[in-house]
Amino acid sequence: MTMRLQALAVALLAGLLTGCSSFPERVVPGETRAEVERRLGAPTAVHALAEGTRLQYSRQPAGQQVFNLDLDAQGRVVRVQQSLEAANLARIETDRWTREDVLREFGRPALVDRVARFEGDVWTYRYLEAFSLARLMHIHIDPQGTVRRVVHTDEPLLDDLGNRF
Repeated sequence: MTMRLQALAVALLAGLLTGCSSFPERVVPGETRAEVERRLGAPTAVHALAEGTRLQYSRQPAGQQVFNLDLDAQGRVVRVQQSLEAANLARIETDRWTREDVLREFGRPALVDRVARFEGDVWTYRYLEAFSLARLMHIHIDPQGTVRRVVHTDEPLLDDLGNRF
């Protein structure tokens, strides 16, 4: 019986280690694009940067993180950043940022919607604020592709029966 328990423990440990290797936040500078993609799979988006490439791994719409892995011209990781954090969200400039800027920084939104009194789309991202407070960021993008407004709200909570509080 102990041999079975040992075999089970080894299998569980191997599974945990394999699972840990699929976290974008554990990528370290210096890794190659091939190493990253072998471990994490294909990115959810790829963006050209002035001095290299950005691989984006998004957990939207269900998750609350988007990881940007910036590569230099030689294809090696130089920076890993979780983009849906307060300091990054505060960088959005209304009337200056474009749809392309938003996609490059935050990836595809969890939801695209429309609202009354605004001509254009509202892109919604799920994120966590300090102390794991679930929040939503709504970016209003006009038909010309310019960010016109950014609104932050609390994410509605559900009770055990699926009803909103």
